[in-house]
Amino acid sequence: MEDTLEFAEKVHGGKPQLQLALRLIQNTGVRKRHIVQPIEEALRHPGFEERNRIYESESKKRCPEVIEQALANAALNTDDIDAIIYVSCTGFLMPSLTAWLINTMGFRYDTRQIPIAQLGCAAGGAAINRAQEFCAAHPESNVLIVACELCSLCYQPGDDAVGSLLSDGLFGDAVAAAVVRGSGGVGVALERNSSYLIPDTEEWISYAVRDTGFHFQLDRRVPGTMEPLAPVLRELAANHGWDVRNLGFYIIHAGGPRILDDLAKFLDVDRENFRYSWATLTEYGNIASAVVFDALRRLFDDDLLRTGATGVIAGFGPGITAEMAVGSWTADPAETMDRVQLDALTSSIQ
Repeated sequence: MEDTLEFAEKVHGGKPQLQLALRLIQNTGVRKRHIVQPIEEALRHPGFEERNRIYESESKKRCPEVIEQALANAALNTDDIDAIIYVSCTGFLMPSLTAWLINTMGFRYDTRQIPIAQLGCAAGGAAINRAQEFCAAHPESNVLIVACELCSLCYQPGDDAVGSLLSDGLFGDAVAAAVVRGSGGVGVALERNSSYLIPDTEEWISYAVRDTGFHFQLDRRVPGTMEPLAPVLRELAANHGWDVRNLGFYIIHAGGPRILDDLAKFLDVDRENFRYSWATLTEYGNIASAVVFDALRRLFDDDLLRTGATGVIAGFGPGITAEMAVGSWTADPAETMDRVQLDALTSSIQ
């Protein structure tokens, strides 16, 4: 955080909006972030072509190790994977990185490829939901999810609007992987999911695509979207016979402190229940679609839940879109033979 403030003052010194931006950055709750280049390089724009080249090389360098760890955690091999869902909104490759992963890491050539590129921070929740649906449609199958978000490659040092300066101080880089399986495993048994689009908000979170690449645009009304989304989450839980106020775990997209505080308020739950998301925000910043996986990793690592504990996973992003799921924790693979299971995951933010 100290480095971020120092560089902001150096690059944008004397501009009238700087002091407001610095205050907003200080209030994000982010204490530390990890990025794939030194901050001096991240704030030097070499052009969109070079940045996308860095995205390709860094994603190919960093994803395999994370994937191998997730597969090892799930006690699976590449041959066991039936589909790969790859999510990223911070670079562009065609074919998707899924093709390179199949050719390089030994996945079967009939592995389905499901890239998700334009759901931004909501894509982590969307990937979990699409994996659940794939496993429901193809019993006994296994889906690998990979989230690669190199947000620092979208920093725009020439943009000095408050929203741009704030985003440069909020977003960090991360790679995460998770396994969702059609039966067996230990973790979150996925039981129901839903998606919701807040009407007429498609311009509130967006990219302006210019010669210099992706320019992140954030409307000041975005933090207020938790009020209309809270009833949607409440209804999802209620339709499953649960009270959203009394769940055992909450994995919520850490878009910023107001997002977490407002959602806790409108759901009538203690903000401490969002502790995994708060920890991700504090230690890594907003890592886009990877947030839900890092928060889930913390839930796995704590190992405090008893079988049957209920919970919710929610990602929010452009649209404004919410991708949500409810499920229950199990430590006994035999109890989830007939339910889709978010089994094992890992994340790397180095």
